[in-house]
Amino acid sequence: MLSFKTNSQYCLKMCRFPSLISNRGLRSSLNNGKNYYNDHPHSLVLVEERANSRTVILNRPHVLNALNTSMGALLTKQYESWENNSGVDFVVIKGNGRSFCAGGDVVSAYRMLKEGRVEECKEFFRTLYSFVYLVATYSKPHVAIMDGITMGGGAGIAVHASYRLATEKTVFAMPEVLIGFHPDVGSSYYLSRLPGHLGEYLGLTGATLSGEEMLFCGLATHYSLSARLPLIEEQLGTLLTDDFSAVGTFLGKYSDPVHLNQNHIFHKFEILNKCFSHGTVEEIIHALESEAAKTKDEWCVSTLERLKEAPPFSLKVSLKSIRQGRFQTLEQCLMREYRMTNQAIFGQVPNNFCEGVRARLVDKSFTPKWYPLRLEQVTEDMVNAYFERLSWDEPDLQLPSPNKLRGLSLSHVMSRM
Repeated sequence: MLSFKTNSQYCLKMCRFPSLISNRGLRSSLNNGKNYYNDHPHSLVLVEERANSRTVILNRPHVLNALNTSMGALLTKQYESWENNSGVDFVVIKGNGRSFCAGGDVVSAYRMLKEGRVEECKEFFRTLYSFVYLVATYSKPHVAIMDGITMGGGAGIAVHASYRLATEKTVFAMPEVLIGFHPDVGSSYYLSRLPGHLGEYLGLTGATLSGEEMLFCGLATHYSLSARLPLIEEQLGTLLTDDFSAVGTFLGKYSDPVHLNQNHIFHKFEILNKCFSHGTVEEIIHALESEAAKTKDEWCVSTLERLKEAPPFSLKVSLKSIRQGRFQTLEQCLMREYRMTNQAIFGQVPNNFCEGVRARLVDKSFTPKWYPLRLEQVTEDMVNAYFERLSWDEPDLQLPSPNKLRGLSLSHVMSRM
């Protein structure tokens, strides 16, 4: 398995969301807090026209292709136009540089809030969530090439594609809890449908998965070595079909074998399920502490360390969100996550989002002042309030109406997980 130690300094400077030290050596991935408002809107998303397909390139490599409102709007406009274009059979999306997409540009969102641009911040989240839904319900085959960092919002637009190609360079994570937020962009839908209680583990710890691990748990549908991507993309450009199975079969021809080492997360699957199957965060932590005391298992110790880095409130609301997602549609999950997001940044419940972004990504003091400080101080009423609308007249998320031609249902997409 690829070691990420050599890339840790690059990730430390550039990545949008933090990810705690994993047993695979990936250091914290943090944004450097610089001002990135100078991106030219027309260069944020590039498009390559092929015979009967289009390749989308996310083009903010200096911030690991972090998504902003303009990018979400451009992507939505392009995808909607191609869906009604008989000359476009399928769509491919990839990132420019060393990342597919490291997530949403939360530093920009933080600055919007600090400058009182509340509606702009809401529009940022609405745009990204709506695009995720468009991807998930797209009527044409959609291939996401996840070569490099694929986290947060980037994971959202990749995992909901009909085909997800991972490589040995892929690094997946949903580390929102570590900045006082919650797993969003539809993640409560797909995390809750992963094998066993892997979704709870990923959502509460922000731990990373490799491309190989993504394939084994179903987050990726195919795996190929990064060096083969130019050939795969070239051959994809000659493919003339809008048939989902034909695109999947084509990608399968270029799949490479996967070899798992002793650090593979599924070697810890029995103890992971035993600990993260409990009903509350307190019980999960107690189970991990008991296992660590009995076995001195390094995975248990490192997992406990990750949990202690997150704000107690975010842990509790994230666990509830993932558990609810198991019984909801993607549409319901996105609408609920949007309510949660509004509460996280505008509501009267504990606002750890701005504090987390400030401490971890802007000031980089790495000493956020979470509230409440302890799990026992997080009441059930506080958690329940996080799932409510801001006010009776606050509009819910309005998602695009599914195209009547969309033949690939979400259940069919998720059946590959």
